[in-house]
Amino acid sequence: MSPNKPHQKTSWSLDNFVVEPRSDKLRFHDFDLQLPLMHAVADLGFQYCSPIQEKSLPYSLAGHDVMGKAQTGTGKTAAFLIRVIQDLLNKSPEEERYAGEARALVLAPTRELVLQIYEDAKALTKYTDLKVHALVGGMDYGKQLNMLQQELVDIVVATPGRLIDFAERRDIYLDLVEILVIDEADRMLDMGFIPQVRRIVRLTPRKTHRQTLLFSATFSDDILNLAEQWTFEPVRIEIEPESVATDSVEQHIYLAAAEEKFIILYNLLQRDNFESSIVFANRRDECRDLFQKLKSYGFKAGLLSGEIDQRKRVKTLDAFKNGQLQILVATDVAGRGIHIDGVSHVVNFTLPEEPEDYVHRIGRTGRAGKQGTSISFACEDDAFRLPAIEELLGSKVPCEQPPQTLLKQLPPPTYAAPPKPKSSARRRERHNRHRSR
Repeated sequence: MSPNKPHQKTSWSLDNFVVEPRSDKLRFHDFDLQLPLMHAVADLGFQYCSPIQEKSLPYSLAGHDVMGKAQTGTGKTAAFLIRVIQDLLNKSPEEERYAGEARALVLAPTRELVLQIYEDAKALTKYTDLKVHALVGGMDYGKQLNMLQQELVDIVVATPGRLIDFAERRDIYLDLVEILVIDEADRMLDMGFIPQVRRIVRLTPRKTHRQTLLFSATFSDDILNLAEQWTFEPVRIEIEPESVATDSVEQHIYLAAAEEKFIILYNLLQRDNFESSIVFANRRDECRDLFQKLKSYGFKAGLLSGEIDQRKRVKTLDAFKNGQLQILVATDVAGRGIHIDGVSHVVNFTLPEEPEDYVHRIGRTGRAGKQGTSISFACEDDAFRLPAIEELLGSKVPCEQPPQTLLKQLPPPTYAAPPKPKSSARRRERHNRHRSR
């Protein structure tokens, strides 16, 4: 990642950023934030706090540890970054600093989410001298190391595995970390990263000597136990998911046979209002097949899953953001890091195995005050997941038969999809035949 370059100093003042007080909302003006930070907040168009910002910032800015329960798309990234940046601007390091000594650390489970937080941090620090670096696997270690050695580092945003690589080689030091942020702790748990996170936390100062902000979409017993180990007398804040899932997203669930799903998807994508769509499936092979099928019908589609090379994933995400791709096919792990305004539709080709992932998926649309639409397909193989989703949402999601216009038979593909490779079982069969001869 390239280092953050400070923006030229200007004569900007709060007179350039007038936001009228409201009795029902907090403004960012109400927190006495440093002027360079407020300038960046103004550039980003932030005026009034989202619920997670309104509830967490008064405590985090006062130095309290915070446990926040909030979904993606609720403004929690800005909530913890504003606290981190304000703290670093308020305090000058007490000792002489060396390369690789981070003052703040943000841990996130996926590369996409790390890169998104990194971009947000760069935007919020552009009028400061603070330096932000991202450390992620799947990208050149040497280039990331060169960036760290060229200048002092203030904020490190990292995935656990890559950060441990740097720490074990003594290319980064965490013993002076003032603020530790653990984002999407539940996803860290799901992905098996907790042992790595434990090792990282042990490299930072004791919990009484640092501030810790932990965010999770759920507060399971496991997450609460981890929070007790890693935080000191935290303030607990919960933003219920239904306030995110239902207010700005129109939800539809079509009851369809498995073989009808692609027919419905094809006909949906022919509609004029499908400007920018994310299609979710549960497994990598499902996503791969969907991607190939959509390409064979001439759709401008991209694929985002764990098996795709990181550089290609970044290019695909950029192409989707820039409008060069109409459709993004993604797994949940990859989809967690997608924060793009303007996604008109989310399609759940298969219902997720975890109800929380349904909320995360449909939260990719209906962002930044706009309305969005989610369409889910429920067949005999996954309809049993609906009750748990509805229990989490706190309301029923009406199920309907797809209209006949969505069941129109498919035309021939524009070009033939590449043949699937023969299965390894067939390969072993052939190998055994040759050996028996």
